[in-house]
Amino acid sequence: MPEVDGFDEFYRGSRQRLLGFVYALTGNLAEAQDAVQEAYIRAWQRWSTVAGYDDPEAWVRVVASRIAVSRWRSLRSRARAYLRHGVDDSTPAPSTDTVAVVAALRQLPEEQRTALALYYLLGMPVTEVARETAAPVGTVKARLSRGRTALAGLLAVSDLEEAADA
Repeated sequence: MPEVDGFDEFYRGSRQRLLGFVYALTGNLAEAQDAVQEAYIRAWQRWSTVAGYDDPEAWVRVVASRIAVSRWRSLRSRARAYLRHGVDDSTPAPSTDTVAVVAALRQLPEEQRTALALYYLLGMPVTEVARETAAPVGTVKARLSRGRTALAGLLAVSDLEEAADA
């Protein structure tokens, strides 16, 4: 745990100035707050060293501005890559069946949904699902059975609704 002597006072005395400075650099209050928070975290972690500097606020200010600039450069690089490569059209839209299954899964209790997803989507054996969910094997089997039954009922209802609409 770093030595905390003086850090709270330093923080209270400098936070508004530093936030104003980084806000002026970024033009975005949320980005400025994130950068300043990260800079103060780093100062806190190194407070025994930073406190000994002639101007600890200058150190935090440099760190915060570097964080803000680094984030800006990262965003700029991503934007350039997007412009250069465009949207990835290789991902197909989900089928109507997939949308129906996902909508039905959302209506199931979380324990059943999790068991079904681990067992059917990830292909885990029942024993692995039991370990992953911290439930006995028998409970997992019951969740799978109840989930399948509920899912079949929900999907049958949506099939009936589609037939009625046609």
